[in-house]
Amino acid sequence: IHGVHYLRVSRNVYWNCMGHTIFVEDAAETKNLIEYNVVAGTKPSHSLLNTDSTPGCFWITHPNNIFVGNRAAGSTNYGYWMDYQETAIGPSFNPNIRPTRAKLGEFRNNVAHSVGTYGLRIFHGHEPPVMAYYEDHLSYKCGKNGIMGGTLGLVTFRNITVASNAQHGLEFERIESAGKDENKIDGAVFV
Repeated sequence: IHGVHYLRVSRNVYWNCMGHTIFVEDAAETKNLIEYNVVAGTKPSHSLLNTDSTPGCFWITHPNNIFVGNRAAGSTNYGYWMDYQETAIGPSFNPNIRPTRAKLGEFRNNVAHSVGTYGLRIFHGHEPPVMAYYEDHLSYKCGKNGIMGGTLGLVTFRNITVASNAQHGLEFERIESAGKDENKIDGAVFV
């Protein structure tokens, strides 16, 4: 999804792909609906983007997109790699577009399992202007953590389950909080 807004990617199955499978590339793309897709068996590529050598079933550079009901399985590295950028990058470069500080569209009812590192990784971090709800998420049998976050601001993880992950269920690098109830884990199950 490159330079596109309002695209619908729905009810597809992706198997045995090299490099990131479904991805938002330039960190300028917003309001795309990515729903009910199954991505499995994602493998590294050493001839595409540098990040494709550690691929995600889903590689997302801007949070203002909608992810509902997707399944990520069997990637060598990531299920959902939310690689939010400081600015838009590539051909869409724009220093005024600030994904790490943008609101979240939706991230709801997604599953990641049997991936090499993280089920859900919010890389660099997410410090949105309003509360972002990552909700109804399940990560299990991941090679490191079920959920890993960088610097997080107004973020709530609601109704999440992390189970049988090799290292941790949840791990965060840094929490930025100016007041009470700005960062929450609400309704979590750890196995």
